[in-house]
Amino acid sequence: MQKTEEISRPIGVFDSGVGGVSTLRKLHEMLPNEDFLFYGDSKNAPYGSKSQEDVYLLSKDIVEYFKQKDVKAIVIACNTATSAAKERLTKEYPELPIIGIEPALKEAGDNNEQNILVMGTKLTMKLPKYQKMVNEYSDTRHIISLPSPGLAEYIESGMHDDEALKGLLQNLLASYANVPFDGVVLGCTHYPFVAEAIQSCFRSNIAIHTGYEGVANRLKKLLAGLGLSSNRRDEGSVSFDSSSHDSIQYYEKMFQTR
Repeated sequence: MQKTEEISRPIGVFDSGVGGVSTLRKLHEMLPNEDFLFYGDSKNAPYGSKSQEDVYLLSKDIVEYFKQKDVKAIVIACNTATSAAKERLTKEYPELPIIGIEPALKEAGDNNEQNILVMGTKLTMKLPKYQKMVNEYSDTRHIISLPSPGLAEYIESGMHDDEALKGLLQNLLASYANVPFDGVVLGCTHYPFVAEAIQSCFRSNIAIHTGYEGVANRLKKLLAGLGLSSNRRDEGSVSFDSSSHDSIQYYEKMFQTR
C-alpha cells in the first residue's frame, strides 16, 4: 500500500452505544484533519452489566468490523471495554494500533485533588485494571468508587425525562451529599452527556474529569510515531454506524450537541 493511501485511512472509534460520541467529539477537535468512523453497539448496550467475556467477544466483533473497513487505528471509547478487552485485543491484533480510554484518576491526582468520587459501571470497577489504578492513588488520596447502574441506560434511551434523571442521581448520590469532594471522575463515556446534572448535585465549582484529552493526546502521539498522521489540510470526515440502525441519527445529533 502506498504511504499516502495508508495515512488517509480512517480511525475507528467504538463504544457500547452513544457514550463514545462524547469522546469522539474531543478526538475530532484535537485531530481535525483525520477521518473517523464511529461504531456504537447500541443493540447490546450497556456493557457495564455484562460479563467480562461477553464484553470481550462483542469488542472483538467490532474490531473485525473495523478491519473490514481498513482503519489505521482503533480507539476504544468505552471504559468498560477498555478494562475488559483491550489487553487481549492488543495481543490478538498486533498489526493494528489499539488504545483505550480509562477513568481519569491521574487527571484528578495531577490536579492535586484529595477527595475524589469515581462514577462508573459495575464491571469497570470490579476488574483488576481499575483496582490497580485505585491502589496507585489510595495512599495519598481518598477515593470513593460508585457503581452507577441505570445512568448509562438513561442516556442510551434518549434522555427524555429530566425528572427521572434527577431522581436517579439523587438515589445514586444520596449517601455522599455531605462529603467534601474536590473532584468527580466520570468513568463511563455516557456520563459526560449529563455532566451538568451531576455537577449540580455538588458545589458549583467542583472539578469534573472525563479523560478525553488524555486519550486524544495518546492517539495523536501514536499516529505520529507510526508515521500515520494525516497530511491533509481540509477537515476530515466523521461517519457513524451501529448494531442498531435506528441509533445512528441519535449519534449524529449528540455529536453536534455542545
